Amino acid sequence: MNPATRVAGATRVIAVDGPSGSGKTTMGRALAGELDAALIHMDDLYPGWDGLRDGVDRLVEWILRPLAGGEAARWRRYDWTLGAYAEWREVPPSKVVVVEGVGTGAVAARPYTSFLVWMEAPVSVRRARALSRDGETYRPHWERWARQEQAYFAADRVRDRADAIIDTGTAGDAE
Repeated sequence: MNPATRVAGATRVIAVDGPSGSGKTTMGRALAGELDAALIHMDDLYPGWDGLRDGVDRLVEWILRPLAGGEAARWRRYDWTLGAYAEWREVPPSKVVVVEGVGTGAVAARPYTSFLVWMEAPVSVRRARALSRDGETYRPHWERWARQEQAYFAADRVRDRADAIIDTGTAGDAE
């Protein structure tokens, strides 16, 4: 299917996926700014450190299906400090929405996404970025999260299905 023909209702959804520390947030912010688009972070959807696949389910249920139906995307933001979902957030249907984070390129999301960007960098670079960004909070969870990422990337073949691949291995400020 041509990426230009995949839409969620009247909304074109740009997904930015890749492993932790590869630059997804930085790219998502840049795209949203350039396109005057709403930006939705997968970090708001995962129900904790073991919730990558559950986050994908929430992306489809709370964000993508409603947009495809011409409705607002509405989700509860996960509060990582409290370990529970917090307030509801909403993005109205619009011309373009950017979703960034591990899981946005899932097979389940594909019917709703117009364009998939894969971000990558060497593990040592990604780990340094992630720990610099999130500090000691992330350190004990790095391997745990990486195992989920690896299983998801292998099962859904995200990189192989990407419309664009961006290597940020030498960029010093990507997240």
